[in-house]
Amino acid sequence: MTAPDPATTTNTVPSGTAGGGGARERGGFASATVPRHLARGAVGFGALVGSLALLPLAGPVSLLLAPVGLVALRGCPMCWAIGLLETVSAGRLRRSCTEGSCELRRA
Repeated sequence: MTAPDPATTTNTVPSGTAGGGGARERGGFASATVPRHLARGAVGFGALVGSLALLPLAGPVSLLLAPVGLVALRGCPMCWAIGLLETVSAGRLRRSCTEGSCELRRA
C-alpha cells in the first residue's frame, strides 16, 4: 500500500487549529458565546466610561474603574473587537488546502 500524493490530497481543517483534532478551537480573544462576549464589552466599556465620567464627582478614586474595564476587555477596546469577530466566526470557516494553496471557505 502506497502513501497518498501530498500534492493532490485535500485537507480540510477548522481555521485556527493545528491539526483539526475535532474540537472547535477559538482564537485568543474569543469568548464561549456571543452574548457572553457582549456582556464583557458592556462591563468593560461601562467601567472605562464611568472612570472618566465620575472623575469630577469622585476624583482620582474613580480611576480605579479603568483597570476593571481593561481586564474585562482583555487589554484594549481593539482586542475586544477582534475577539467579537473571532467569537462570531468560530466554527464557520474552514481552511481547504489543495496543491500547495489554501483557501478559507464557509463550513
